[in-house]
Amino acid sequence: MDPKRHLEEDSSVLRVYISRVRAFKPNARFYLLSLMLFSLTFGVFRLLFNFYVLSLGYDEAVLGNFITTSNTTALLVALPMGYLVDIWGRKQALIVRNILMAGSVAVMSIWPGMAVFYLMNIILGLSQSIGSVARGPFLMENSGEEERTYLFSFASGMRMASIFAGNWVGGYLPTWVGAYRLVDPDSSTAYAGALLIISFIGMLGLVPLLFIRVRPTGDVRENIFAPLAFAREHPRLLGKLFFPLLLISIGAGLFVPFMNVFFRVVHNQPDTVVGSLMAWGSLAMGIGLLIAPPIADRIGKLRLVVITQGLSIPFMILLGFVPVFAISAMAYYARMALMNMSNPIYQNFVLEQVDPSSRATVASLHSMIWSFGRSFSPSISGSLQVAYGFGPPFAIASALYACAVLLYWLFFIRRTGDQAAVVAQVVRK
Repeated sequence: MDPKRHLEEDSSVLRVYISRVRAFKPNARFYLLSLMLFSLTFGVFRLLFNFYVLSLGYDEAVLGNFITTSNTTALLVALPMGYLVDIWGRKQALIVRNILMAGSVAVMSIWPGMAVFYLMNIILGLSQSIGSVARGPFLMENSGEEERTYLFSFASGMRMASIFAGNWVGGYLPTWVGAYRLVDPDSSTAYAGALLIISFIGMLGLVPLLFIRVRPTGDVRENIFAPLAFAREHPRLLGKLFFPLLLISIGAGLFVPFMNVFFRVVHNQPDTVVGSLMAWGSLAMGIGLLIAPPIADRIGKLRLVVITQGLSIPFMILLGFVPVFAISAMAYYARMALMNMSNPIYQNFVLEQVDPSSRATVASLHSMIWSFGRSFSPSISGSLQVAYGFGPPFAIASALYACAVLLYWLFFIRRTGDQAAVVAQVVRK
């Protein structure tokens, strides 16, 4: 290919990308700013909570039960949350989400204990469910058709970039708190202090949300059981859209919540190294999310899903089974970027297929499916880790991911290619 022509094409892609980002509406920009602060908090929490629990004397099985509690709650409340988000409005729902998340982290840091951890993980599950249901419809309502795919991916990319910062800071925060409190950085006191600090940062994420302007809309509120009715009307379509997602959610619950424990236990790495590793992994994922939209424009949304998720599986096997830390770390970066870069593209694809009045319904179904798999697999994984180590969770997850990618290919690629138009026609009948 002519190098000059290749350079011109690259420049054209960059100009299109910049123009799409400039087209983001004010409400979307305020949301992105809030998301940055919220995700920074989540990045620190995701890194330190597992270590905090273990530092209190609990084992991986109990930790898995805590994670399962939040995911099960998100599953059980997905139906009413779709209804409540319509009543509250997207803005109020996002505000409630931030308050619940930051508040639960603060309570766990001040009053540690089995009962408190279970109760606060229920609150975290509520927060998770509200965010999952409100996020997609909010982005759809505050974007135009041209920049929508870019907004979904940019939001996910910014989220991962903020988690990158949170993971990095989280690796050092217990050391700083420990030095200030004159305690060991691996002590529960140091971890609790770090979590309390980041809960205040999470509260700051409320400020940009207050500037969002709510536009008058028609009454699109649906019955609380609308998702079940919708599923009953379109069982074949929703089976194709969501069954592979269910397999992925089960697989993800087996190992993703435990990655920091994995690198500490299997590769004997300290908190600072684990925090930096997870930070760079989040950054790799963020880069993948940012470059996904122009690739999807060229090859199709569903082809992007199949190709990137399929390529991630060999790296996942290297991550779980190669005993060399450097190889495992590089595989971690590659798997993170490839597996997750198409997630917002796929969510955007699903929500595009329904009318505005059905988007909260479909978002509820999406949240339910994602939470269902992760509602029980962390507990299974925790028990497997205590009895057999990390090998079985990685093996099972790899097999589930491979099955999901195969189903995406069978459902959407093999016969008719990217079936976006076909799916849209079926849903709207």
